[in-house]
Amino acid sequence: MSYDRDALMDLLRTEALARGDFTLASGKKASYYLDCRKITLHPKGANLIGQGMLDVIQSGSEMPDAVGGMAIGADPITASIVTIAGQRDLPLKGFMVRKEAKGHGTGKQVEGPVEAGQSVVIVEDVITSGGSAIKAVEAAEAFGLKVLYVVGIIDRLAGGAEAFAAKGLELKTLTTIRDFGIEPA
Repeated sequence: MSYDRDALMDLLRTEALARGDFTLASGKKASYYLDCRKITLHPKGANLIGQGMLDVIQSGSEMPDAVGGMAIGADPITASIVTIAGQRDLPLKGFMVRKEAKGHGTGKQVEGPVEAGQSVVIVEDVITSGGSAIKAVEAAEAFGLKVLYVVGIIDRLAGGAEAFAAKGLELKTLTTIRDFGIEPA
């Protein structure tokens, strides 16, 4: 099965995009809401996202050692990507970043089969300001990982790309709100 962008757009449109009056986590008001968990946890959506993001990753100049992001939102994305990577016989592994280091066991904030010095890509569902993914970037870097760039499902065009650029990172996404006829506020 290969990546079908139109099929992903259809799923996003029918399953994840709601129009109305919403208050975002930032406190800002919006005329639409994107609930990408309805897609990342959907059997067809998980495949489309995994395929699309893996295609983006493979088209880069350097194949990373691993992909991951902030738990819980990035976890199903990471799982989809590494599952498809395994089907393609690629050695791409996954990791997760806890919101804070756990207070027991090894006390790690970054979990998974990664080691300091490895290159990684941070994955995210919806990019607004980039805050959550930036926290994942900072935790990964503190662990000793080299972050190459960030890949998201959809960019709300609300400053996320600029926030990553300020950290020297590129944002790559499968879609933007403009693909759905929505202009940034």
